[in-house]
Amino acid sequence: MDQAVVNDSKGGLQRSVDLWGVVALGLGAAMGVSIFSALGEATRLAGPGLLVAVVIAALPMAFIAVAYAFMGTVLPTSGASYEWPRRYIHPTVAFGVAWLRIAANIGALVILALVMTRYVSMVLPLPEKPAMFVAFLVFFIANVLGVGVAAKVQKTMMAGLLLLFGVFCLLGLTGGQWKAELLFPFLPNGWSGVLAALPLLITLFFGIESATELGDEIKDSRKTVAPGILISVATAVAVYLLVAVTSLGLLGAPLLGASKAPIADAATLAMGPLGTSLVVAAALMAILKSMNGIFMVFSRSLYAMGKTGALPAAFARVHPRYNTPYVACFSVFVLATAGLMLPTELTFLFLAVGIPSLIKYFCICVCALRVSRANPALHAGFGMGRRSVVWCSVIGGVLALALIVVGFETDWRPYAALGVWGLIGAAGYMCWRPR
Repeated sequence: MDQAVVNDSKGGLQRSVDLWGVVALGLGAAMGVSIFSALGEATRLAGPGLLVAVVIAALPMAFIAVAYAFMGTVLPTSGASYEWPRRYIHPTVAFGVAWLRIAANIGALVILALVMTRYVSMVLPLPEKPAMFVAFLVFFIANVLGVGVAAKVQKTMMAGLLLLFGVFCLLGLTGGQWKAELLFPFLPNGWSGVLAALPLLITLFFGIESATELGDEIKDSRKTVAPGILISVATAVAVYLLVAVTSLGLLGAPLLGASKAPIADAATLAMGPLGTSLVVAAALMAILKSMNGIFMVFSRSLYAMGKTGALPAAFARVHPRYNTPYVACFSVFVLATAGLMLPTELTFLFLAVGIPSLIKYFCICVCALRVSRANPALHAGFGMGRRSVVWCSVIGGVLALALIVVGFETDWRPYAALGVWGLIGAAGYMCWRPR
């Protein structure tokens, strides 16, 4: 086992992300546009059984989160989703995962910026592409100024989002419009409807592990990473269930399933015009913090690839004053700006984002399995036995592969597009790979 990894945290980056920064990063990446867009379609498939489907959808991420928590606690490093596969599977596999993630991250940033401008335009008309560009520029500046600044922004927006969701649920459940009978029949389409909703709902938890990508910038990772991921998963499940119960009891499954803006429609019924403004504010907060989280994770992945020679060494440059990977941050800004030319078909983009994420999760589970079996002594710093970590890694990896297969039945086109992108990356890697 490569023992150098234990001490590989001296890369010039500043350790300024605490426990609540870890939580804010995880929730910030996960609780984004999906809750506002997936809820209606999942209700159409599962009815009120959506509530069961949310819990089931959290299970794969719970097992995968154990693998991430183990690796992030005992072997922290920036750009972890690239660095761990590079060291414990193969550099070529690591490059492939990171290369696919480049396409996925560009797509995710474009989705978030697009939905953000559309929500804001409900109350304040905005020019779509210029508004998206300004959002990218703001997060570029925040990330160059320091991960501490970006993490503070993330924590502030996360607190604001939870407050707005809390107001929606409180007023929705107590305002007299909520009716328990609208939760029945609970399984109008049977268990097949619940299963059909899972590929949509699993996206609600993508990114919950995001803080591990900033391993070199986390304060005392042995005490913050595992608790931070656990708190993030539990909070996400609780918030999603509360929002779903409130929306179902206000609109009922048929109306909620047919709605293009399900949470907005539910809030408007409960609170009138105030509800629309509340949901627009919540959507804006959720989307902005997701963009901020993705920006941080994406740039650290490019930084790690530059450090190892998988990309030009310039990507690993650290700003002498702010201790941030400024070249990698600028590259993300340029790539996101170029993404403004992409088509805006959301279903296609969601799958194109999800597939590389599941491939990444599978690889991290393999890494955790190999490290756990080869280095039993590392578990002393984690607090969970080797057998538990091994089984969670195996189950998480199998579930990730199963979800990749299920997604192909939904739409094959993202798989083809990512295949072409992968071939381009393979050709380039043969030219610039480290010798």
